[in-house]
Amino acid sequence: MKVLVLGGTGAMGIHLVRILVEQGYEVFVTSRHRSGTSNNLNFIQGNAHNMEFLKGLLNQVWDVIVDFMIYNTQEFQQRHALILDATKQYFYISSSRVYAKVDGPINESSSRLLDVIEDKDYLNTDEYALTKARQENLLFESNHRNWTIIRPYITYDNERLQLGVLEKEDWLYRALQGRSIIVARDIQHKNTTLTSGEDVAKSIFSLIGQEAALGEAFHITNDQSISWQQVLEIYQNVLSKRGFKNNIVEQELESFLVWRKNKYQVIYDRLFDRTFNNQKINHFIDTSTFISPQYGLEQCLESFLDNTPCSFKSIDWREEALKDRATRECTNFSEISGIKQKIKYQLFKSLPEVGRLLKR
Repeated sequence: MKVLVLGGTGAMGIHLVRILVEQGYEVFVTSRHRSGTSNNLNFIQGNAHNMEFLKGLLNQVWDVIVDFMIYNTQEFQQRHALILDATKQYFYISSSRVYAKVDGPINESSSRLLDVIEDKDYLNTDEYALTKARQENLLFESNHRNWTIIRPYITYDNERLQLGVLEKEDWLYRALQGRSIIVARDIQHKNTTLTSGEDVAKSIFSLIGQEAALGEAFHITNDQSISWQQVLEIYQNVLSKRGFKNNIVEQELESFLVWRKNKYQVIYDRLFDRTFNNQKINHFIDTSTFISPQYGLEQCLESFLDNTPCSFKSIDWREEALKDRATRECTNFSEISGIKQKIKYQLFKSLPEVGRLLKR
């Protein structure tokens, strides 16, 4: 069976590719940086956002296409029919952020934000949750039923460790440098659901070739919910064992949003309690076997810290400057590479109103 994985290098994709290879599938993965073949794993170098590159891949028929790419709505409108015509089963990776606020556990028929929200300013955006729902609609309204929509919620692995709306570059980097971690008080006391990328990958694999999965949407989430405060405590316990003692600054939401971008992710997701009813996916995999967030987060953070030096993606020095202003701390200039980034940091750190005026 030939499987094409578009953009399969993230927290879910890397595990799915490994599982597919181990199970003997012939796997082709698009990558902007890698090429070459090893046994039944083939890397195709190119950018899957490029329409000509994608059309070249879709000249042949694939048994399965798994799509981890992030498109804007116009991009997806241009290509979804081409993809559906080129495969027997198309996995579209959506998100459980599409769901509106729900009292109690969410199921797949729960209301979506796009369908019930009345905030016109929000609806005029192509914010992530709305984008995913609009792209889901293109599949719902198509003449094809060879698609399966996957709605993971917050996933983690060794390289992705979230805290509220913060990626590890926003909180863990500061922790390792001895500076305060800033969190939003209102978010900390909300319940969330975190699922290991490997468990999501196993679940996607369980749906491959399943007739009952065609034309259906599934969220894939842990059975256990946990508060963001508990998540922080797990992280703190690991860091404390490693000799890191960090100060936690809890801000009111208004102050938090002065420096933090993507306010809609906060307002229309992280301020909701998120728990899930997993009955639908449990017809294919037993979610009670998923690793607990308490153990999984601890192990992933331990694994990340074992790699020396720790690998971080780019740091937003505008945000770091505003955080340092709020905590009256200071970043050592030796941490900041490039004169432009140093100037940006100093500008936002020094001028009282620049952060408020230019934060968007």
